[in-house]
Amino acid sequence: MRAGVSMLKVLHVCVRRQLWRGVRSAAGTTGNTAAERGSRSVTKAGVWTCTVDPNQEEQFVFLDCTDPEEDHHLKEEDLVQQLSASTLPAAPGLHSLHTPAPGPLTDVQIAAQKHLRSLERQLQTLQADALQEKEPDSLIQFHDVDFPLDESVVSAVAKKKKKKKEKGEHKIFGTPDVDEPVSDTCCSGCGAMLHCTDVALPGYLPSEKYKALHQEGRLGVATCQRCHLLTHHHMALNLQMSKDQYRDVVRQIRPHRALVLLIVDLLDLPDSIIADLPELVGTNKHIVVLGNKVDLLPGDSHNYLQRIRRQLSQYCHDAGFGAQVTDIHLISAKTGYGVESLISVLQRSWKYKGDVYLVGGTNVGKSTLFNMLLESDYAKSRASDVIHKATISPWPGTTLNLLKFPIINPTPYRMFRRQERLKEASQQTEEQLSEEELRRLQHFSREGYLVGRVGRTFRSDQSHRKEIEFEPDSLAFSETSDGENTRAAAIPLKEELSHNEVKDAHWLYDTPGIMKERDILNLLSEQEVGLVVATHAVVPRTFVLKPGTSLFVGALARIDFLQGEKSCWFSVVASSQLPVHITSTEKADAVYEKHAGHVLLGVPVGGSERMKDFPPLVPQDIRLKGQGYLEAAADIKLSSAGWVAVTAVEGDQILLRLHGPQEAGFSVRMPPLLPHIISLKGKRIRKSSSYKSVKPAGLLDEGLLATGAEQLRVKEKKKIKGKKKDRLVS
Repeated sequence: MRAGVSMLKVLHVCVRRQLWRGVRSAAGTTGNTAAERGSRSVTKAGVWTCTVDPNQEEQFVFLDCTDPEEDHHLKEEDLVQQLSASTLPAAPGLHSLHTPAPGPLTDVQIAAQKHLRSLERQLQTLQADALQEKEPDSLIQFHDVDFPLDESVVSAVAKKKKKKKEKGEHKIFGTPDVDEPVSDTCCSGCGAMLHCTDVALPGYLPSEKYKALHQEGRLGVATCQRCHLLTHHHMALNLQMSKDQYRDVVRQIRPHRALVLLIVDLLDLPDSIIADLPELVGTNKHIVVLGNKVDLLPGDSHNYLQRIRRQLSQYCHDAGFGAQVTDIHLISAKTGYGVESLISVLQRSWKYKGDVYLVGGTNVGKSTLFNMLLESDYAKSRASDVIHKATISPWPGTTLNLLKFPIINPTPYRMFRRQERLKEASQQTEEQLSEEELRRLQHFSREGYLVGRVGRTFRSDQSHRKEIEFEPDSLAFSETSDGENTRAAAIPLKEELSHNEVKDAHWLYDTPGIMKERDILNLLSEQEVGLVVATHAVVPRTFVLKPGTSLFVGALARIDFLQGEKSCWFSVVASSQLPVHITSTEKADAVYEKHAGHVLLGVPVGGSERMKDFPPLVPQDIRLKGQGYLEAAADIKLSSAGWVAVTAVEGDQILLRLHGPQEAGFSVRMPPLLPHIISLKGKRIRKSSSYKSVKPAGLLDEGLLATGAEQLRVKEKKKIKGKKKDRLVS
């Protein structure tokens, strides 16, 4: 709209100048005006010169322009008449645009009227366009050619516009075609069948892209629109897929002879354990339990890994399938901790007896482990060159169907070669590592407490795998600041495994995650899920509270300390992007009403409008008995968002009130997962209820030989000495 108004003003000025020239032409025949005596133009050697009387007062004409936004019914004739009325008194021979002067017109006056009529038609057209134009970003800029803008200023403005555009919503182009049949090809990222019939169904591709790839025989290398947006733009699309459909896919394991690798999120114990696992996979399956994300847990004692392993085993027995569990491993699918040890155990025990299935809840790390094993000695040497990696995102339910890669047969020769490689790697020092490997270890040491090295003994002839992925404009187009679309890169034909490589082969499958009935993540948006799910090493935040005080964990949970003889310590084990706020219980309601959805409480995001859709906090009372200053009494579990460990004086009976959404599934965990977490707090901040945070040191994977791990440790191991007791009480 403002662009049209700007053009209207420019044309007004043009009309006014033309009227002024007509006046000058009519008055110029007499040659007696004071203006002409004060300003004369002569031609000398083809160059125009001008002399101006410095004592003459310059005359200005101000146009009374009307904004079309204020009066949409103003006609073109009114504007032109307004221009005529705003000019100087009409000169002889030119009364107005529509009323010609009496008597014959000169050639100059006729030409002026023709030019003004042309401007009038342009004015009519431009005003109609201005009334229809609604895009504020399409403003027309005018620059004086005699005073060009500095190039640095122009480039800075262009960069600012480009950055603003990149932050906006990514436009998706393409249409579905309900008449096109569904293909028999699966998405290489999530396993869903590719089609172009319905945007809301898994495996959807825009019909334009789908048909082109299908005709060229390249559909097998494609990833669906959902996987592309998750990978490149961190956008999650809501699909029409129920929880039972995920479970039906996992039930396909029942009739097969297979090994089940149950992956459990250690940050969400015991809720991440599938209670009805035997009903899904069968009671005749061997189960190996993998406690994932151990790299995110801080070590509260020197033997904390053995204690977590024992607790995990007990939770499996409580779930009813403890007899089927043959082994338990603590791993990190992200940093590689414990993965080499897991591979060695699987190749020695399960060998090549049948297929292997990765099973677990949503967001426990199955796809991350699938990609890690694809690049390891557990897969055939050429599998990583042919099989596309699984799509990974913090959004629950990313994998929709079965993904697979062929397992290598662990012959005695291959096992011997593998042990030789592991022995050689265990004796390496930091100076002997490649720059890439050293950067990887240093990077993961900053993100996790435990880091591992996963290598390959047998490699294919290809030194580097060529990633087969869509460019950003293949499924979701974006325009650059210049208004040009980026071009799609050529997608190579899919390379396939040979007949001998897949003949009588056994496979490792990645299955869809089993959704929990009650989970805090089900109530959050994709942006909020990214804030709540911990992806880096968790640093405990400890606070000391007295009765009558409340603790907020974002706007997701609130814990009121109602009764107790002495103060208690509350250690928050959650993502660092989830804020913690302390206030008095009397003011807690007012704080929630005012700050929920805003910066102080952080999550949810979106202000008062977002909180209208967020379920209310429901209170539940919790009674605990203190176990002493060195041991937590219990963990208040906040579903997938973490937990709060409560430490109280021995024998002290305390009453807490937990507020949270009923659909979130908050609970109390006893015994606590990290009972000595109070030992990880620093000094108390003066005149505050909080303590300084202390991040424990991390170690390299114990899956290598002990000597190699000591030589290659990323961070120096620090033993917690007998000063713990002095640091606890401030």
